[in-house]
Amino acid sequence: MNKDDCVIYTEIKFILEWYYDINGKSVGYEYFLNLDQGQRRKFLALVKRMGDTGKIFDITKFRYEGDDIYAFKPQPDRFLSFFTYGKKIIVTNGFAKKTDKLPQNEKDLAIKYRQDYLKRKAGGENNGNNI
Repeated sequence: MNKDDCVIYTEIKFILEWYYDINGKSVGYEYFLNLDQGQRRKFLALVKRMGDTGKIFDITKFRYEGDDIYAFKPQPDRFLSFFTYGKKIIVTNGFAKKTDKLPQNEKDLAIKYRQDYLKRKAGGENNGNNI
């Protein structure tokens, strides 16, 4: 994956992209590809709403999870994300919801990916993959 194929949706309010590591791997995108068509459509509908309007007020669909991490919530899945420069939302990882609380390991992964993204963006450390 690279800067040209990481874009999920582009609209006036936000550009939504998959996070990918320095090797081009995207955990969130891989999770998305393993969903059935119905679940993919649910996620893409939320992404489109955010891109078009810039907000989702329904916390059952989109919610702040602390530590600059947000969750898109197409039941029963979760996609963690963060906001960044240039009106972008970067989707880091996805998982099936199995408990009422956000699993700490999933949040930690999103935080780690956010830190990596911001470090590479600020330092130009992208190994040919422009983020």
